[in-house]
Amino acid sequence: MNIGLTGGIACGKSTVSRMLVSRGALLIDADQIARDVVEPGSPVLEQVAAHFGQAVIGPDGSLQRKKLGEMIFGSPEARKQLEGLLHPPIRARMRELMTLYERDYPTKLVVVDVPLLIESNLVSMFEEIMVVYIPRHMQLQRLMQRDGLSEETAQLRLDAQMSIEEKRKLADIVIDNSGTWEETNMRVELFWVGKGLA
Repeated sequence: MNIGLTGGIACGKSTVSRMLVSRGALLIDADQIARDVVEPGSPVLEQVAAHFGQAVIGPDGSLQRKKLGEMIFGSPEARKQLEGLLHPPIRARMRELMTLYERDYPTKLVVVDVPLLIESNLVSMFEEIMVVYIPRHMQLQRLMQRDGLSEETAQLRLDAQMSIEEKRKLADIVIDNSGTWEETNMRVELFWVGKGLA
């Protein structure tokens, strides 16, 4: 069985993924795959450099994320071009790992952590979608604390994403993470037992 795990910025997705892994779930992390596909010398990194210029490659051969970020910031077209280069290999690797894990560990839950799962139209890849939820005012507070942001900057970051309330409506499973760690852990346990995974 597999689930796609998502949520909003500062909602506690990694906390919930750790709780699932501690119970025996297998985790596929889309952010980690995104880093792996642009390792120095990779064909994907070469395509990115060919498209955006050698300035995005550092002296050590690695991707200069900050430089690339500056190039695509404020340009929806440049961002779409970058996504066109990165998304296909990332999705292919996710599918490959899901197939591998489901074949080799048929009784285990495969959790695929994808921050922009809904926005990237990946819902159909998964049997169920789990959304880690906290109310927006709490999301704002946690984001300001976590990243040391002003309220204005944090608001802009939240506004740039699909709202957590929208994501919540599209979820098969909602894990409310607005309470204590223990309360969230209990909700994860209820999900785990409810699915017959215990």
